[in-house]
Amino acid sequence: MRPALLEILACPICKSSLRLEVSIQNETEILAGSLFCDICPEIYLIEDGIPNLLPPELRSV
Repeated sequence: MRPALLEILACPICKSSLRLEVSIQNETEILAGSLFCDICPEIYLIEDGIPNLLPPELRSV
């Protein structure tokens, strides 16, 4: 995920902004981390550079 993408991402549940926590990053992309909603208690993981923004009931375990 490119860091600039954070400017257009929003929580799919409440449409609020998301806060980024980076775990692994290279020169151009975030490879692993988490996106935290500012309003509701949802956390969306970033794995292999891809943010999983599915609502909780649609995520596979």
